[in-house]
Order: sequence, then structure tokens, then C-alpha cells
Amino acid sequence: MRLSKELLAALGAVCVTTGVAMAGEPADVQAYAHPTLFGTQAQTLVNTDSNVIIGGKVYKPCTAKTMESKQNVVIARCTKEMLEKMKSKMDAKRAGLFNPKMPVLRSELAFILADGLNLSEVKANNYTDVASDYWAKDQIDRALSADVMIGYPDATFKPDQPITKAEVFATFAKMMDVSADKNATPTFEGQTVKYVPAWAYAATNEVIASGILNKLSDKDKVVNDEYLSKEQVAYMLNAMKAGFKIDTSNGAVNCATKYEPIQMKIKLSERISARTSNVGDTFTAKTVEDVTIGGVCYPAGSTVKGVVSSVSRPGVKNPGYVAIEFKTIKNGDNCAEFPKLMSSASVDVSKNPNVVSRVLGAPFSMVGRVAGVAGRTAASGVEVIGNGVEEFGDNWSDAFCDTASLHPLKGLKSVGSSFITIGKGVYNIVKLTGSGVFGICYEFVDEAKYIFVPNTTNDSSLNPDEVLTILY
Repeated sequence: MRLSKELLAALGAVCVTTGVAMAGEPADVQAYAHPTLFGTQAQTLVNTDSNVIIGGKVYKPCTAKTMESKQNVVIARCTKEMLEKMKSKMDAKRAGLFNPKMPVLRSELAFILADGLNLSEVKANNYTDVASDYWAKDQIDRALSADVMIGYPDATFKPDQPITKAEVFATFAKMMDVSADKNATPTFEGQTVKYVPAWAYAATNEVIASGILNKLSDKDKVVNDEYLSKEQVAYMLNAMKAGFKIDTSNGAVNCATKYEPIQMKIKLSERISARTSNVGDTFTAKTVEDVTIGGVCYPAGSTVKGVVSSVSRPGVKNPGYVAIEFKTIKNGDNCAEFPKLMSSASVDVSKNPNVVSRVLGAPFSMVGRVAGVAGRTAASGVEVIGNGVEEFGDNWSDAFCDTASLHPLKGLKSVGSSFITIGKGVYNIVKLTGSGVFGICYEFVDEAKYIFVPNTTNDSSLNPDEVLTILY
């Protein structure tokens, strides 16, 4: 499966990314989560370009279902972003009623195709029911120009009409070049696909053969429902983008073709963990099989180098994640950079760090993490007190100024506000102290879990001697 930009992981998942960040993404973030029951008062964000920011919120990946052994959810992440973008384009009424689980409309399918494939050619349509200010007018025009959607003979497009599952399959089959039985009754995972008329057998079989339906989590609905949801269709498109080579330079018809990926297996030489790794850390690994890149064969034992590109520290209900970037492969005088477009990585062999390494390493990480929580709690407390003193002074300044200006009631109100400021300050300090104590206790428990039950952290780490299979 090929990714056009990056490969992320869900909560607790290891993330393998390319060297190109997704458009509009913030800088790589290393989040030192202050485990807390009370909010984000003492959470700190650090990125590669800025100083410490107090009071920010911890970056969290989306929480989609597992698709690989390390919870690769790039498709889910892209789907979520696409649906959010669609909702933001709608008028207030439509956005208020937007539900990704509801059947996809014709206008929404056009939006998903046009924006998801970056279709550029636009020819104005003459359909009477698509006004110039319609929320998806541009996307409908682009989908029509690419010849992947058509209107009706009565000069209407029916943008707000649900589009059936069979019609969605026919649209996707139009974009893909996949061989399939044109006459067989469509079956998916051993079940006959319902609500598919004979005219759509070929298209449905082609979509099934492409494998893009395998990424959907609600497969029973794919089989039994007449309509697909907005979320399901967005999933399908992103699965197609991940598994096919996409070229829309000649339009969207047959724009998606299968390709043979480069497969590389590597064995890690060191531990990379969301608990202890930092942005910018470098690492090495060794290939366990021969691999050909750029026409050059790199034998087993070739050195692979990479770097940690982003980290989210574990916290309450957030096991965290670590994102890594593979840079080069080298053997003797031969050296190559990895392609910018790469695939998901899955773990063939999952190993725990040995007990000696866990016992020796835990005290150091425990002291560091406890000190980090305590320090951030204290720093946030100073900020709360500083803000409170400033606000208290402003309250009394307003009180004297208003009273001297012959507005005693306003002055009295400012005096009352000063007592409210004191109350808020006390409340925030108490909350912050409780949060810090909880956070320190959490760190001790987390270290104990790592020593005695190390497999609980494996979803957010890569361990020495684990074998990764990477596809380009």
C-alpha cells in the first residue's frame, strides 16, 4: 500500500512516516503529557522550532480501529480530515445536520472525488438544480469534467439525492484498472452483496477485487445495506489512494493502477519508544533480506538509518505514539535515500525488552519523568500566580479609577471582581497541585508496568530485534 504523504498510527501505535509532512500539518510535535484528571492546565508542548509552551493541549492521533499489527490508520486519519473539510464547506444548516454515518449524497460523492483526487479541470455545468452558490458547485463541476460522474437526462444532477451502493461501486470501478469476473454474483468475505442489480455486477466485482473494501470496519453494512455512508465512501477513496498509483493527468477514468511495491525487512538495533525517545533521535537497523532499490541490490545486513520525527508521550487513556522516518540504506560504497512515497510498516516479530534492560533503565527514566511532571507543575503554578496577581492589580486599579471618576458602583464591582480573582487563583492552584500529585503517581505506576508487564507498552514502541516489513 502506498501513502502519498505520511503514515501515522492511532493511540499507542508506532508510526512510520516519509520525509514529507502532510499539507497544512503543524510542525512535528513532541508532547510531554502531564497525566492529569483535571484538564490541560500543566500540559506542555515542545516542537522543533519553538520554546516551551505552557497550557497547550497534547497532540493526539485519531482513534480508528486497528488495521496493522501496530495500528496503522493513515486511511482513517485522511478520512477524518476529508469529512471535516467537507463539513466546513457546507452552509450552517447542512453542517448542523451533517452525520458521517448517514448515506452519502451525490454532491458529497463529487466532493470526495474532486478534493480527494485533487481534480483540477473545471467545466461549468448546465444542470438546473446546481446553483452558482451551491456549497459543492466547484467539486461537482470538477467531478463532471473528469467524467467520473454524470447528471440525468432531464438536465438535473440531483445533488441532494442519496447515491446507491451500486452507483458508488460503478463510479469507483470507472477509476480503477482491475481485472474481475463481470458476470459472477458479487460476494464479499463469503457473503452475497445485496442491493446490487445485474448491471453493476462487473463494477462491484472489480471494487471487491481491488481490496479497498477490506479497509472498512463495518463490513456487514457493506454487504447488507443499500447505501454506503459518507464515512465509508471516504474510506474507500483513501484506501484506493493508499493501494494504487494515482495519475489524474489524463482525467480520473482509469487513473488508479496497481503496482508492485518494494518490500524491505529490517531488524532494529535499539529501542524506540514513546516513553523515552525524543524528536531528532537517530537510530540504525539492519536488513534481514536482500532488497533492490534504484536498481542496486542491497544484501542482508545492509545498514538502514533513520530519525524520530515526532513523539506523543503516554498519558491517561493515551498510550502515545512515536513517528520515525527512514533516511538511507547503505552497504559498502552503495548508499541510497529512501523514496519519498512509502507504505505502511508491519511487525513480523514482536519482542519485549529483556528484564535486565528494563530493570536497569527504569530508575533513570522514572526520575526524569517524575522531575519533568514536578517541574512543569511548579512552572504552571508560577504562571497561575503571576496571572492572578496581574489580574488582581488590574481589578483594584479599575476600582480606584472608577470611584475617582464618580462611578462608585463600577468601582464596587471591580472590588468584587478582585475577590473572584483570588478565588479562581486558589481553585487553580489546588487543581494544579492535585493534578501534579496524580501525575507523579501515574509515572511510578507506568514504570512498574514497564518492568513487570512490558507488552503493555509495545504498541507505542519498537524494540530491539523486532522485524519490520516496509513496503515502498
